[in-house]
Amino acid sequence: MQKLVDVRRALQAGELDNGLKETLCHDLAAGRQRVAALLDRFQSTFGAGEDTLVSLCSAPGRTEICGNHTDHQHGRVLAGAVNLDFLACAALNGTNTIRFQSEGWPMVEVELDTLEPKEEEKESTASLVRGMAAQAAKMGYQVTGFDVYATSQVLPGSGLSSSAACEVLLGVIENDLFCQRHLDPVTIAQMGQKAENVYFGKPSGLMDQTASSVGGAVAIDFADPAAPVVRSVAVDLAGLGYALCIIDSGASHADLTSEYAAVPQEMGAVAAYFGKQVLREVEEAQVLEALPQLRKAVGDRAVLRALHFFADDQRAQQEADALEQGDMAAFLTLVQESGRSSWELLQNITPAGAVAEQAMAVALTVAQQALKGKGACRVHGGGFAGTIQAFVPLDGLEEFRTQVEKALGSGSCHVLSIRPVGGTVLWS
Repeated sequence: MQKLVDVRRALQAGELDNGLKETLCHDLAAGRQRVAALLDRFQSTFGAGEDTLVSLCSAPGRTEICGNHTDHQHGRVLAGAVNLDFLACAALNGTNTIRFQSEGWPMVEVELDTLEPKEEEKESTASLVRGMAAQAAKMGYQVTGFDVYATSQVLPGSGLSSSAACEVLLGVIENDLFCQRHLDPVTIAQMGQKAENVYFGKPSGLMDQTASSVGGAVAIDFADPAAPVVRSVAVDLAGLGYALCIIDSGASHADLTSEYAAVPQEMGAVAAYFGKQVLREVEEAQVLEALPQLRKAVGDRAVLRALHFFADDQRAQQEADALEQGDMAAFLTLVQESGRSSWELLQNITPAGAVAEQAMAVALTVAQQALKGKGACRVHGGGFAGTIQAFVPLDGLEEFRTQVEKALGSGSCHVLSIRPVGGTVLWS
């Protein structure tokens, strides 16, 4: 850590510029201004002096490229960190309380008298703060009180996994403050998953946290979740003539936890029929052979969701290979196949029973029309609400964005880049 006054001097001298460039901050003047404002707000919020030792950290949002709901079944995914992040200034406060101030939200205060999950904190930021501290403590590190002021470009409900970015941010901070930076990115990701599963109460897989923590584009095999195999994938979308767009459908993730939870539950029921824990341990041929009995035992939607898993698990590896080989035609075909599978088999486009409001289906239809037979689009992330993803030819990008925003609202189409670094200490 460095004194607050020294961080300010380094910022003014341009010594943070390389770190900002790694996060894909293309406008360095704006990036410096953002950091300066963050330092000022940290100081005013917590009454910190210029001699306060601080850590400056960043954690990105993530985009899922392929592997829709495959990670929680120990499958394969292709994902990437994006150039929208949580940026935070943190410092020890000499107490037994973590104070987490995310700009624009009420301050969260978590006393470390207990590190066990609290029912009243479920589905709140406080649960993630307590959960991440608990994971570090379980590994033998002494976690004490600290203050965090954070500003986020990864808005909740954006489909870029603000919760995973928040978890990784806390992990990076704790790694710097208490763990002597001994924790590797995959370990921090695993800490985040446990915090989200056990403390927050959402049965997510490990993809979101791994993509945010590791950075770049990554192909991840979760056959052994305790030791996922992570392969960096060289990708230059602009060089291949395409832009990555994330499009807001206008629907909120609020009150959809049960919809998300049903996906791993139903896939797990199919695995359990064969005496297994997850679908990665089952062969697709077994499911097809037992189809009549299986439909009666677990229901048709569960069977269809299982068949989606087998197909998208294979596609994740095929898409990674296609990108590395620069075969955009093959990649786009696979993206379209994945999108159709999510809609028809996984069925995570429209919440059960929704008739009047089907925002994701509308967004996908609008994007498909705007692509005019070029590029590809699909559901993004968990589904049911939030965002979709599109790969758009650069020569038609502005026309695509204009048409999408005319239908779905100004600012609904975001053009993103794959960020080369994951959770990182920018200055400490």
